[in-house]
Amino acid sequence: MGVKKFRPTTPSLRNMTVSDFAEITKKTPEKSLLAAKKKNAGRNSQGKITVRHHGGGNRQKYRIIDFKRNKIDMEATVVGIEYDPNRSANIALIKYEDGTLSYIIAPKGLTDGDKIISSEKADIKPGNCMKLENIPLGTLVHNVEINPGQGAKFVRSAGQSAQLMAKEGKYAHLRLPSGEMRLVLAKCKATIGEIGNDDHKNIKIGKAGKKRHMGIRPTVRGSAMNPNDHPHGGGEGKAPVGHPGPMTPWGKPALGYKTRAKHKKSNRLITKRRK
Repeated sequence: MGVKKFRPTTPSLRNMTVSDFAEITKKTPEKSLLAAKKKNAGRNSQGKITVRHHGGGNRQKYRIIDFKRNKIDMEATVVGIEYDPNRSANIALIKYEDGTLSYIIAPKGLTDGDKIISSEKADIKPGNCMKLENIPLGTLVHNVEINPGQGAKFVRSAGQSAQLMAKEGKYAHLRLPSGEMRLVLAKCKATIGEIGNDDHKNIKIGKAGKKRHMGIRPTVRGSAMNPNDHPHGGGEGKAPVGHPGPMTPWGKPALGYKTRAKHKKSNRLITKRRK
C-alpha cells in the first residue's frame, strides 16, 4: 500500500493525500454480510448529545466481521480484499469449504487465493488463527481475545500488531502496540501476522469537507468561547486558562488527567504500563 498525492490545483489538494488502494482487489461488498448502520449524531435514547461533534457524513453499511473464527479445522480461501468505511484496516472476504462466506480483518501479505485456517495447530502464516498457547514465542499477532470464545478485542486497527513475549502458567505475556505488557489467558485465540494498510497513519485529510464526509462536525476551542460556555472562555485577547490545569466544558480535569479506575480488576494483568 502507498499514499497518493495530488497536483496542487486547489488549496485543499496541496495538502491532501489518499491511499492508493493497491491492496484492494474487490470493489463491491458482499450483500449477505452487510447490516444497517443507523446514525444518531452523538445523541442518546433521550435525544441528548452525549458525544459532541458528531453528525452528518456519508451513508455507510456495517460489514459483519467474524472476530470469533469458530469454524475449526475448516480451510477457507481468500476471495478478495475490500475497503471498509467503518475501520482503518482493510477486510478480506473468505469462503470456507462448506461454501460459507465471512469477513476477517486483512493481515499484511494476504492476497486472493490464499488458504487460511482456524485450528489448534496450524502453520505460522498470516491469517491463520490459533490459541496463544500454541503460537511460538516472538510471533507477531493481531485480533487477540480477552476472554476465550468472546471474540477479538485487542489489536484491530491498521498497521498494528502485538508480540508474544513469554508463556507462564495459564497466561501469555503480550507486548501491545502501545508498549504496554499485559497478561492474557493462553486459551485465548489470536491471528498470526500484522494488520495491513499500515500507511493509513500517513494520510493527510487536507480539507475540512473531508472530515464532514466522515461524520465529524467542527470543534471550537474553549478559549474562543464566553465564560458561560466554557471554563477557558472570556478575557480580552488571548487569555490563559485561568485554572490550575485545563478543564473540560463541564469543569472536569482534561489533557493528561488519568481517568482509569484505580481499583479496576484488570490492573493485575498489566505488568508494564505504556508510559
